[in-house]
Amino acid sequence: MLRIAIQSKGRLNEESLALLDEIGVDVDDSRRKFLSKASNFPLEILYMRDDDIPQVVSNGTASLGIVGLNEVEERGFDVEIVTKLGFGGCRISLAIPKTEEYNGVQYFQGKRIATSYPNILRKFLEKNSVTADIEVITGSVEIAPAAGIADAIFDIVSSGGTLVSNGLKEVEKVFFSEAVLISSGKLTEDEKASLEEILFRLESARISKGKKYILMNLKEEVVEEAIKILPAMRSPTILPLAAKGWCSLHSVVDADNLWEKVRQLKEIGAEGILVLNVDKIIM
Repeated sequence: MLRIAIQSKGRLNEESLALLDEIGVDVDDSRRKFLSKASNFPLEILYMRDDDIPQVVSNGTASLGIVGLNEVEERGFDVEIVTKLGFGGCRISLAIPKTEEYNGVQYFQGKRIATSYPNILRKFLEKNSVTADIEVITGSVEIAPAAGIADAIFDIVSSGGTLVSNGLKEVEKVFFSEAVLISSGKLTEDEKASLEEILFRLESARISKGKKYILMNLKEEVVEEAIKILPAMRSPTILPLAAKGWCSLHSVVDADNLWEKVRQLKEIGAEGILVLNVDKIIM
């Protein structure tokens, strides 16, 4: 049975469980302590602190993990990145007091920088030939300049609101992160088969995002024009109607282009246009 480690609480916990639900893995999260089982898939869920997940995957305690790429990079444990998951996006940036003038990375020469990510920061400073004192803080890094602990910070940024509220400004975007699925690389044959099934389902869910299923009635004489407007994944479905000279056309479109497509279809005489959400697309 596969064991997958996910964050015990917070945004990545919610999004990880939502992803499992989306791919049909039923996990009862209401009574969990630190370990729970899926009811319809050979999978156990191990709930951990995010910074512990790379370690428990590396040592084989868990076969897989869902964690931010930033934690994988910072902890440096030997794990394989199986796939990016498309959520939990953030960046780790350098920020300084908003009253300070910033002219480039050399600003940090000789400065004190507070961070919870000393290894990523150290690599960046070495790459840019900057020598600075790194103050490792595990709590609220953003208060360090105001408290006199450091001259600058290196911390996770999502919207930037926390920086502004603490009188800071973002000056260098150093590392971009998102949630990734990681593996120990030591899976049994049964575990590999389960992982392949998970990846198959993830790909189906990924393809379906941002898609709409559209169907309409139109005259047979304008079908070719409609096909040019609605290029399908392979070919649209066309079905005859009881009314002579009319047919029903079915296709899948990108949600971003939906209303433009609808306008074009109306212009060539399409009627009874129905738009449906797409749950899964199996290629």
